[in-house]
Amino acid sequence: MTADPGSGPVDGPAGGRSFAIGLRHRFRGITVREGMLVRGPAGWGEFSPFAEYGPRECSRWWAACHEAAHRGWPAPVRDRVPVNVTVPAVDPERAAAIVRAGGCATAKVKVAERGQEPGQDIARVEAVRDAVGPSGRVRVDANGAWDVDTAVRMVRELDRFGLEYVEQPCATLDDLGRVRRRVAVPVAADESVRRAEDPMRVRAAGAADIVVLKVQPLGGVRAALRVAEACGLPVVVSSAVETSVGLAAGVALAAALPELPYACGLATAQMLTDDVTADPLLPEGGYLPVRAVPVDEERLRAVETDPSVWRSRAEAARTAGGSAGP
Repeated sequence: MTADPGSGPVDGPAGGRSFAIGLRHRFRGITVREGMLVRGPAGWGEFSPFAEYGPRECSRWWAACHEAAHRGWPAPVRDRVPVNVTVPAVDPERAAAIVRAGGCATAKVKVAERGQEPGQDIARVEAVRDAVGPSGRVRVDANGAWDVDTAVRMVRELDRFGLEYVEQPCATLDDLGRVRRRVAVPVAADESVRRAEDPMRVRAAGAADIVVLKVQPLGGVRAALRVAEACGLPVVVSSAVETSVGLAAGVALAAALPELPYACGLATAQMLTDDVTADPLLPEGGYLPVRAVPVDEERLRAVETDPSVWRSRAEAARTAGGSAGP
C-alpha cells in the first residue's frame, strides 16, 4: 500500500505545514490536536507528537512521518479494518450518544480520569454497555492511572458489564503482570509498549495478553510490524488521535498484519471538529477502508497555523533520530 503521492516538491521538516484542529470532547487533557504534515514522493506524512514529548521520543514520530511521505507502506492483506468507537471520560448520556453515533460494534471507554470518582467510571461503562447492546464488545482504558489494588478492584467491578479487555490499568510492566495474575479479564499493554526502550519486554515479563500498537510512537508501519512479530501476542492497532493522514498509517499497519483478531482504535477522526481532507477516514458499518487519503488544500488552509514551532520540533526529532530521514 502506498500513500497519495500528491504534487509539488518533496518536503522535509523545513517545508512542513502545521495544523490545529479542535476536539469534540477533552481527551488526554487537551482540547486541540496539533501537528504537522509533510509531503514526499510517496504521499503525505503526519508528525504530531504530544507537547510533553522531547526530541528523542519525537524521533520515532518523525521516522513514521518520513516513512509515509518517502517510502509508503507494505502491501495490505485485507481491504478493510474493523474499528471501535472511542468514548472519552464524559457523562453517561454523552457516552451513550457517542456510541450510537459511532456505528461500531465495539466501544473503548476511557476510565480513571484525573479528578473523577470510580462511580463515574462505572456509570459511563454501564451506559456504553446499554448503548452497544448485549452482543457488542466493551473495553476500558485507564492509561496507567491505577495502582495494582485499585486496578484489581475496578476491573472486577466493571467486568459485570462484560469487558473484552482492560488496557494499561497500571503504569509499569511489573504492575501489569500483578494485575493480570489477579483478574480474569485480559490485559492489554499500550504505554508500556510505545514508550519503552525495548517494546519486546512485554511478552517476556508476562505482563499482557494483548499489545496495543501505534504507528507514530513506534517509528512507522514497518517498525510496528517488527514489534508485533517479536511480541508474539495478539495486536490491536490504535491511533494517537491524528488527522486522517495519520490514521491512514494506522490502517496500513492493521491491513498488513497477518492476523487481526480485535477491532482497532482507529475511528478517531470522529473526535475531531475538522480534518485536512475532504474525504476523511470514517467508519462504514464498523470498518475503515484501506486507502490513501488525499489532502485537500482548502481544508488544510482552514486549519493551518504558523509552522515555525513544528518545523523546529521536527528538525530536533530528525537530528535526535540520526538516520530517521533527511
